[in-house]
Amino acid sequence: MIKEFRGKYYFLSNFFSASVTYDGITYQNNEAAFQSAKVLNKSVREKFSMLDPSSAKRKGRHVQLRHDWEKVKFDIMYEICKAKFSQNAELKDKLLATGDEYLEEGNTWGDRIWGTVNGKGQNNLGKILMRVREELR
Repeated sequence: MIKEFRGKYYFLSNFFSASVTYDGITYQNNEAAFQSAKVLNKSVREKFSMLDPSSAKRKGRHVQLRHDWEKVKFDIMYEICKAKFSQNAELKDKLLATGDEYLEEGNTWGDRIWGTVNGKGQNNLGKILMRVREELR
């Protein structure tokens, strides 16, 4: 079981620096791509393309959410994660090298939707990464 996306497994984190093209825009990391997807206006989304993950997360807290965000956010995260590992061969190989390990985004910042805190939470990012891994096999 991989319990956190740090150290050797930091490449699994959305904060890992890896170019990803999503919906016609190339971002420096998954976090920027995901945060930009909160809005539909392409010119606003493009402003996320050069942001580091922390800046993108901060900026994402201050955008007007698209009307369907709660309905589409899990599918969007899946699409962005699939893009990251499909577009970066080295990362794909590293993800596949995790074998059948359970992937859990254990964290200390209180995110029980995308990850877990002290083993409690929905771990949606981990589940998405395991789905992507299976599809890439």
